[in-house]
Amino acid sequence: METALSGLSTLPDNRVLAGGPGDNEDAAILSFPAGKALVQTVDFFTPVVNDPYRFGRIAAANSLSDVYAMGGEPWAAMNIVCFPAKKLPMSVLAEILRGGNDAMNEAGAVPSGGHSVEDDEIKYGLAVSGVVDPDRFASNRGVRVGDVLVLTKGIGTGVLATAVKGEMPGCEAMEELLFETCGQLNKAGGAVIRELGLTGATDITGFGLGGHMIELAEASRVRLELHAADVPLLPGAFDMAAMGMMPAGSICNRNHYLPKVSVAEGLDPILRDMMFDAQTSGGLLLAVPEKDLERALALLGEGGATGAVVGRALPGEAGTPPLIIV
Repeated sequence: METALSGLSTLPDNRVLAGGPGDNEDAAILSFPAGKALVQTVDFFTPVVNDPYRFGRIAAANSLSDVYAMGGEPWAAMNIVCFPAKKLPMSVLAEILRGGNDAMNEAGAVPSGGHSVEDDEIKYGLAVSGVVDPDRFASNRGVRVGDVLVLTKGIGTGVLATAVKGEMPGCEAMEELLFETCGQLNKAGGAVIRELGLTGATDITGFGLGGHMIELAEASRVRLELHAADVPLLPGAFDMAAMGMMPAGSICNRNHYLPKVSVAEGLDPILRDMMFDAQTSGGLLLAVPEKDLERALALLGEGGATGAVVGRALPGEAGTPPLIIV
């Protein structure tokens, strides 16, 4: 592990009271800003792309996303590593960690060590601690009737990752697209939550867009309407899905959540299934009051992100599905 860590750039940080580089500590002590609340999350998974640096960056961005989805800012992060040290050179692990370290540095989080175990399969991610204003954060239960739903990344990473693993024609370009999309931090979306005081948001990951919308709707006791034709799909994802590249996790999502969904008659079944594609490091879904929509889209643009209006929040009705796909 020392060999893999030796090439990482670690800058001095006055938040670190003990446990910094060279301290040889088993834990880190960090200062914490007064008046803030703690956001904690952990996530790790197996490679979704072939390049180790890109995998590390994507896995770290995915882990950081839960903090951004609540309007928080990452404060510190710890590596979680499973690696087949007897089968693969340590240079592979060094590249994974370098990708994660770059994401942490961009997020402004202190890299605070971590833990590794030898395993037959590579797994990597982060345990992240963030800070948030205790009176100004977003959650699943904060969607309000009339809110407009804004999605900050395109959908289709599950399908494209399956196509890459299957070495489908054009897989090199698909891997580039996956890195560009999944490696992007949701920093701009988190800033919008803080700036506008949004109360409802989530990040789109393993349950797919539809699954996470149902979580929002049930927690907020509203009904959400999803405009499938307005959902941005990553280039090539629809075609790959039509060729059978829908991963098993996405099919499980569809089968599990469809009983809770009202689907418009005549909607293309492939497009419907894409709404449940399991995402890796997907975008944020922001519930924005209509009066703030123009400002929210402008702030996303200023932060280097995009925003697509994909639906709205309606009053909840007893006995009706929490999600409508039209």
